[in-house]
Amino acid sequence: MNGVSFLLAHLSDAHIGPIPRPNLAELLGKRATGYVNWLRKRAAQHDMSRLGRLVDDLLAQRPDHVAMTGDIVNIGLAAELALARDWLNRLGGPQDVSFSPGNHDAYVPQSLSVLTQGFAPWTSSDEGESGFPYLRRREGVALIGLSSGVPTAPFVASGRLGPDQCARLAALLERTEAEGLARVVMLHHPPHRGGARALRGLDDAGAFEEVIARRGAELVLHGHNHTQSLHRLAGPRGAVPVVGVASASARAETHRPGAAYHLFSISRAGTEVRVKGRARGFDEASGEVVDLGALDL
Repeated sequence: MNGVSFLLAHLSDAHIGPIPRPNLAELLGKRATGYVNWLRKRAAQHDMSRLGRLVDDLLAQRPDHVAMTGDIVNIGLAAELALARDWLNRLGGPQDVSFSPGNHDAYVPQSLSVLTQGFAPWTSSDEGESGFPYLRRREGVALIGLSSGVPTAPFVASGRLGPDQCARLAALLERTEAEGLARVVMLHHPPHRGGARALRGLDDAGAFEEVIARRGAELVLHGHNHTQSLHRLAGPRGAVPVVGVASASARAETHRPGAAYHLFSISRAGTEVRVKGRARGFDEASGEVVDLGALDL
């Protein structure tokens, strides 16, 4: 990768709608409150036309790879996930797009099998192995996808990795560092303590922080909070940027900030990995997708 930049696009929280009409059996439990929340609030916050225009702009930038970090749907219905799979195909084929599930994708236990099977092409390792974390090597970059999406009780939107994922993540970070790859970790929830409000954060954020402290990474990407954010975690050779992105479908008039995505240029100069980031989103006056400026990584 010396002297050559790898362009990675990152978007999250598409919340594709409208929700296909569920039957009564599908509305048992948490889905009932989620569906009411969609009808009363969330449907007005997310605009599929804006999402479409944002994706058009993203594809026009010709990224080498796209990271989509979850909450692609709303209440985890099989019909929702089928529509979302078609939408993910629009972003690109499994070789060019990586997906990390969020809490809305894994909304209830019944969502998990549909999610696992339907999205396997976008969540599998190069060697064809299934499960999380997965590893994809692309032009000097290691893309490591985690799943923090787990079913939770009503009104709870927290996530969890679990000790197995954390242990496997540590091993992958060590192995890919030895291979000389620039390591990008992707997940839905902000992976640091205090990264989200109560009942919305990553339950084992401390365990993730310990992995990064021991093994490091060059970049960590997440969604979930529907806002642009930058945090830094301590790594063995310096701070590791943890970057959150706004929802890809948010209407600015009801859900600030408005829809946006990020572009990261990853390159190597000798042994040093350089990461530069920019945000693109809507200029609300013109309605056009424009450059929103550099990310201070």
